[in-house]
Amino acid sequence: MFVKSRGEHASKHVLPKNLALLLCFASFCAGMFFSNRTWMVPDAKGIPWTSRTGGKQFVDYDRNIVVKNEGNSSGDISGSQHSILTMDKAISDLEIKLMASRAEHETIQKDPTMSEGVKNIESILKRKYFMVIGINTAFSSRKRRDSVRATWMPQAEKRKKLEEEKGIIIRFVIGHSSTSGGILDKAIEAEEKVHGDFLRLQHVEGYLELSAKTKTYFATAVSWWDAEFYVKVDDDIHVNLATLGVALARHRKKPRVYIGCMKSGPVLARKGVKYHEPEYWKFGEVGNKYFRHATGQLYAISKDLATYIFINQNVLHKYANEDVSLGAWFIGLDVEHVDDRRLCCGTPPDCEWKAQAGNICAASFDWRCSGICRSVERIVEVHERCGEDKNALWSANFVQTMRTSS
Repeated sequence: MFVKSRGEHASKHVLPKNLALLLCFASFCAGMFFSNRTWMVPDAKGIPWTSRTGGKQFVDYDRNIVVKNEGNSSGDISGSQHSILTMDKAISDLEIKLMASRAEHETIQKDPTMSEGVKNIESILKRKYFMVIGINTAFSSRKRRDSVRATWMPQAEKRKKLEEEKGIIIRFVIGHSSTSGGILDKAIEAEEKVHGDFLRLQHVEGYLELSAKTKTYFATAVSWWDAEFYVKVDDDIHVNLATLGVALARHRKKPRVYIGCMKSGPVLARKGVKYHEPEYWKFGEVGNKYFRHATGQLYAISKDLATYIFINQNVLHKYANEDVSLGAWFIGLDVEHVDDRRLCCGTPPDCEWKAQAGNICAASFDWRCSGICRSVERIVEVHERCGEDKNALWSANFVQTMRTSS
């Protein structure tokens, strides 16, 4: 009985022992498998990689140390750096074009009041223009606009011909009223249907907002039209388009050029006077003068500067006077200031005498009025006495090198 009971007790432990051995063997195999997988991963330390300068570098990932291979000659490094600079400039140019293209599409989506002719994106993107002239105007200036249309601004088919043959875009520039869709906006929309010569801005009109309007104009114009020059003109001055074109064409190979009648007037600190500058203290002691800048009646900037305004429009500071603001935006940049007195002639007899002497003026106005005094009544006289030959514009050769962008 004793032996039997001992045998029965021993037989009960046979199966558990076999199972334990089986589990041990399985665990050993699994450990070998995962150990082999781990050993196959290479060590990250000392892995070589190629830097932008062409040499190899080794990275110690534990210490974040980069060890450079000094085997390259100084000549190789210099050549590589030159290639990098060239590539960076090309990338920068492409980024500017991309941003301008994006802005163009955004403008189309946001502003349904743009004229149908301007909305022809295909023709806009393919064409290279010579200059875009924006005539600053206001809701109350209908008679001024009509006087400009009757004198120096070509109309209807001639304006279309001017764009196609000479690459010159002319538009009256205006924003919106504080009450969107109000009677003032509807009046402009009705005028636009008749003439089709407006550039509407995403801007609320106001005399104290001229700096903001100027900034918006250049940013919008450079996003709509690929031109060599962008011009701002007031609606109460007389312009000879051929003479203006010849004056600008002389500077077409300069990348950053700012053209106008340069001045440096006093900073007016006293409140209540015209052209008062609230931030006069930024210009030094009371009685100081502004830095040199173009007078506001007419000035032109090259494409690079218009693109600069477009890219940086959100951070460009606005002073009380728009011509001062524009000049301030270029302080610190490598910009050539061109002082061309043909852009600020007086009205007859001044411009008349100069025309008789063979020095035709590009623009005429009265300094005491910051434009032609009583321009609606007098601009026809100025046009007759100081205007260039009727065929001058169509025979001018400043667009001979115009090309279409690929």
